[in-house]
Amino acid sequence: MRYVLLAGAALIAAPAAAQDHSGHAGHQMPAQEEPEDHSAHEQMDHGAMDHSQMDHSEMDHSQMDHGEIDHSSMDHSQMDHSGMDHSAHQMDIPEGPPPPRAFEGPRHAAEMYFDPQRLAEARAYSRIAHGGLTTGMVFVERLEARLAEGHDAYLWDASAWYGTSLDKIVFKTEGEGELADGGEVEDAEMQLLWGHAIGPFIDLQAGMRVDVEPDTTAHFAVGAAGLAPYMIHFDAAAFLSDEGDLTARIEAEHDMRLTQRLILQPRVEAELSAQDIPERGIGSGLSKIEAGARLRYEIVPEFAPYIGVEYEAATGQTADYMRAEGSDPDGVSLLLGLRFWF
Repeated sequence: MRYVLLAGAALIAAPAAAQDHSGHAGHQMPAQEEPEDHSAHEQMDHGAMDHSQMDHSEMDHSQMDHGEIDHSSMDHSQMDHSGMDHSAHQMDIPEGPPPPRAFEGPRHAAEMYFDPQRLAEARAYSRIAHGGLTTGMVFVERLEARLAEGHDAYLWDASAWYGTSLDKIVFKTEGEGELADGGEVEDAEMQLLWGHAIGPFIDLQAGMRVDVEPDTTAHFAVGAAGLAPYMIHFDAAAFLSDEGDLTARIEAEHDMRLTQRLILQPRVEAELSAQDIPERGIGSGLSKIEAGARLRYEIVPEFAPYIGVEYEAATGQTADYMRAEGSDPDGVSLLLGLRFWF
């Protein structure tokens, strides 16, 4: 019975507590704000909260203290920086010549910190190691059979040098002959030259040339050889014979690497003469031109067989001399050969 009475009293007191006492002005009590308890907020794990759905557009970030924010764990990959003003970060690039103070001090700044005598010794060693090292090489550029209609021939073109990258002794030889009739040599020459570097890729060469066949003739030779722009290898020389005849020869070739081992090499050679030389069957002007291509396969860089094709033609008075002898002044040859060096 006691519990029934207590329950009834609670039901009566509940409506009374819900009554609006705002009309009782005399009974108004001052509002007292009680401090909020943030202890539960401090214990919350914000790392697990999903902020992607929160609307930050209405938030005032101007009063936030960003100095205490840890940005190391923030993902900036999705941030849009396109609207940011980067004009304050632009740098003015100086123009014009360097200021005078750039040329103050020693020529080599290392001399401010190291012994100049030791630096001079190091530079001398570097010149010997990189510019004064003595080496040599034998290079057989063309050793080939030339198969043409009614005129099968062989040809060699080789060189050797010994010295430094600045100065060297150069030996060259080339010639050709008939495959038939016991391989008789028709034309052969040798050159002994001094080579001196006049640029990073070009050597000036001067010396003597001696023709062994068809007649023994001596020449003074001067020219240049090396690497031209676009990786074109060239060899150009002028020759003044002991008879006063002036001739010249220009050779150029370019390696086109199709694979690491397969190389296509276009090549052109031209011979010129300042005057007619009837005893040698040479006319003035452009006397002969050769143009062709060789496809070689480098079994190793030092040894490469090749095949190719070449067109050779005599021109002008030289062609007339050949026709008078019953020879064809032009023709196409199939080439089979070797290229090697050591």
